[in-house]
Amino acid sequence: MRYRIVERDAFQVVGIKREFPYVAEDTGIPGIAELWGEVNENGTANQLFLLNNGQIKGLLGIIEKFNEEKNTINYWIAAEHSGDVPDELSIFEFPASKWVVFEVRGPIPTAMVHTWKQIYSEWFPSNGYEPAKIAPFEAYIDSDIYSPNSYNEIWVAIK
Repeated sequence: MRYRIVERDAFQVVGIKREFPYVAEDTGIPGIAELWGEVNENGTANQLFLLNNGQIKGLLGIIEKFNEEKNTINYWIAAEHSGDVPDELSIFEFPASKWVVFEVRGPIPTAMVHTWKQIYSEWFPSNGYEPAKIAPFEAYIDSDIYSPNSYNEIWVAIK
């Protein structure tokens, strides 16, 4: 499992968010793939690509606010951006933090789900870090996410 540790100042992302029932399956959380399809079809993905002016290239899938009572999460599709924000998009702020950035190699969603499992079953138990209470995210960097050579990332804030 390849990773690097990065320290970042606070940064902002812009995008859309939706609430989903939190039911983890081997292919991820139901409904999120359909949201990505919608965002790609309606032009929001292109808009976010054009707004991306931060360090992290590609679109971000952010898992935010687990609600225990409702057993739901908020999921964002966003891009790192500073500057003016179109009215139809929302802003999410990440505080300054130390991050562990995991390489994800292979077709999505299989490679992403596999890497998440390794992070929590292998990586965290084998070192002195703990996840911080900051929303983790997936960075979709490679435009061909179904390629066996696709490169993407998972970012988890650590303490």
